[in-house]
Amino acid sequence: MKMEELAKGDGYKVPAAHHPFMRLGLEKLEGFHDDATDLEATLADVVKLGGQDAEKKSTKLIKQLRTFEPSITMIGQIKAGKTSLVNAMVGRPELLPADVNPWTSVVTSLHLNTPLAEDAPTASFQFFSQGEWDHLVENGGRIGELSARAGADDELEKVRQQINEMRDKTKMRLGRKFELLLGQKHNYADLTDDLVQRYVCMGDDFEDLEEEDQQGRFADITKSADLYLEAKAVPMPLCIRDTPGVNDTFMMREQITINALRDSRNCVVVLSAHQALSSMDMGLIRLISNVKAREVIIFVNRIDELSNPAEQVPEIRDSILQTLADNNGPENPEVIFGSAYWANIALGEDMDDIVDDSAEAMFNWAEVALSAETATMETNEMVWHLSGMPQLYRAISERISEGPGAEILSASRKRALNLVGGVRASNAVVTMRLDGDTLEMMPPAELGEHLAKLETENLKFLNDRLDIVFQQFGSRVDQSHKRFLDRALESLLQHLESNGEDEIWQYSPDGLRMLLRTSYQVMRRNVTSTCQQAYGATAADLAETYRAAFGVAVENFTITPPAAPEIPAPVSLGQTIALDLQSSWWKGWWKRRKGYRAFASGFYDLIEAETAPIVDELKIRQAEDIRAKAVHELQEFITDQRALLGDISTKTEIDMDDLESIFGIKAQQERDELFDYIFDELSDNAAIEDASEGQAE
Repeated sequence: MKMEELAKGDGYKVPAAHHPFMRLGLEKLEGFHDDATDLEATLADVVKLGGQDAEKKSTKLIKQLRTFEPSITMIGQIKAGKTSLVNAMVGRPELLPADVNPWTSVVTSLHLNTPLAEDAPTASFQFFSQGEWDHLVENGGRIGELSARAGADDELEKVRQQINEMRDKTKMRLGRKFELLLGQKHNYADLTDDLVQRYVCMGDDFEDLEEEDQQGRFADITKSADLYLEAKAVPMPLCIRDTPGVNDTFMMREQITINALRDSRNCVVVLSAHQALSSMDMGLIRLISNVKAREVIIFVNRIDELSNPAEQVPEIRDSILQTLADNNGPENPEVIFGSAYWANIALGEDMDDIVDDSAEAMFNWAEVALSAETATMETNEMVWHLSGMPQLYRAISERISEGPGAEILSASRKRALNLVGGVRASNAVVTMRLDGDTLEMMPPAELGEHLAKLETENLKFLNDRLDIVFQQFGSRVDQSHKRFLDRALESLLQHLESNGEDEIWQYSPDGLRMLLRTSYQVMRRNVTSTCQQAYGATAADLAETYRAAFGVAVENFTITPPAAPEIPAPVSLGQTIALDLQSSWWKGWWKRRKGYRAFASGFYDLIEAETAPIVDELKIRQAEDIRAKAVHELQEFITDQRALLGDISTKTEIDMDDLESIFGIKAQQERDELFDYIFDELSDNAAIEDASEGQAE
């Protein structure tokens, strides 16, 4: 059951800090915003000059540009200061509580500068559904499933005890409302810091507070929070997604983080300078190993707590890179060092609040981190620079402007180019008729049948070839899965023969992940190639349709096919499976087996059951999503062109007297010249983008 609750938030609404230095590092985003604004202006000209359908499509493209909201997912170690870092990034030091309930699994999405309707909420909190809660309580969540399957009875009992404790506290806090709240969403018109803390942190003294002020009252059942903020320093909409730490009692957070990574092209991994990165962080390494190295940024936080950051930072950097190299992590990711504590101090009004040890660390770090150019900075700006925030925002800005930002500009320009090309063809028909030329045109009914046939044939062409790609991918995945199971089984038997049944055997599943990742990369390339082929063939068919239907010979007339959709990273490969766990998890399973045959068959069944969901995720769900995106892109392309062809067809049927009164020969000539100018401008920008893409490849 769902209930929408729209209410005014109580308490003081804390404004976001705004200092000029908060723009440092955002220059690339400002450049992207300028390019998007220029394209909007070009599209606005099309709105003025084009017909009703051209106006509708131009307006739609403008809206897509204005609402473009790239997202950054923040993931990291527990107690790495990730939430404090997020607060500093948005200029609200107290917004998100840093000390959350140890089993809270809230994904908090901070939507910066997102255009909202006047009556839209600025804070929205989604609770777990009844089914999700039941899965946790009855099965112990993902960790309970692993415990039961691996025979880790002691671990399973611990999980059950913790769940019972959480359930009892939750029911005591929420009373009879508890069952009714599951699956609901709470919306608020005003966003306050107190309101946020009611949903995403834990308070122990809730019995003594008024119901509306109970800190953490809904923390246990809140699944996600969407908060909408103004950030004056950020030149465009941006979503910063704060995830719970990946290592938690029930492994709920791992799955939630995987889902969050699916929705973002870039991620920031937040580490603590004290912990850096070790083999204990294998869950974290597994997750980021499946994201493109260029799309991973590592921010090492809490250098303010180091005794000698100037000397220790290079050592920590080397240690992180070595750990990633040893464990098949991303190659050469960008590593940034800083301090969320210093960043929040810089945003405040009193620099004297800084603790003595942190101040000493800051002076030490300043000796190597500051250059001559920073000598003229005000104190707050200098501290902001030392905090690493400008470097972090610079890294984020580069990845957005060169990745999803460049892609939406390119896609929008291509659509605008096709729109202007279609309108120019329409204008050519009008011009030729006004000049008294005789045109042989395809009847509207025949044109409609031709376009329907064109759509059917090209969609079939795309789907038939995607069938081949996904069948090949499925076969490779199945072969990789079977090879892994066979090799692991052979390793187990050799272990038993050499060491007997007393010594517990361990085997890493990383080989399976590498095989599956390689198969996925091949599939990604094949899908992209297939889409380019199908989209190009469709564009050629449509261009021929213009010529056949209207006999229009427009100078430089082409139809630009859309780009192939971006294929998401296979982040589900980072999911923990039984073989990733320590040998203590295997003791119960091991002790229950008697004889080599029992070990062999039991192991095979266990690992097959553990890995099958990952294999199915790649073969079925992700393949279906990729196909849906590819087909949608082609359908939308054909739909746009059908509308333009329909507009031309309409103009061929307008009475000559009406045609002249609507357009006029002089006005038509001016329109032709303006559209030629717009077409050339879009073509030049598209050529630059294509050249850049070619160099990048």
